[in-house]
Amino acid sequence: MEDNNSNYLLIAKIVGTHSLNGTFRVYSYAESLSVFKPDSLILMRNTKGSEKIHVVNWAKSLKKTVLLSLKGISTISQAEALIGSELFISKADLPEPEGGTYYWFDIIGLSVFTIDNEYIGSLESIIQTGGNDVFVVKDGDKEILIPGIESVVLSIDFNRKIMTVDLPDGL
Repeated sequence: MEDNNSNYLLIAKIVGTHSLNGTFRVYSYAESLSVFKPDSLILMRNTKGSEKIHVVNWAKSLKKTVLLSLKGISTISQAEALIGSELFISKADLPEPEGGTYYWFDIIGLSVFTIDNEYIGSLESIIQTGGNDVFVVKDGDKEILIPGIESVVLSIDFNRKIMTVDLPDGL
């Protein structure tokens, strides 16, 4: 998910507290805990819209949530007041993606063309499946699902905001 401020990326939402020492239960949108590394900065936007930067003490997985401790929040009453807040990180703090991979926010919105330079539509969203991602490309009411695999996605030109694809037969 991407925030309106394009420098920040929504990574989690505070859904509850854990223990009396100000620890949060957080629903994370991130694939790993690496976005919550100790001493990293988190932008917190509370339910009233005000924002404050916090520093991470520690984080660990707990079932389907993450336990998160932030410096300066040490009581349950401080933590309870922040339930519902959204947590963001600076895009500049993200690690570089490995070769041939991209962050979703980098490719959503690209114009998609066939190898014959035929416009298919704009990449609107991505569906995560077990094997590969599926790109949802829309042009008005017309929608096409494109597998996000190397044999189909031939190139991405970030300067021109274009993805070129070789559609399999039947698409």
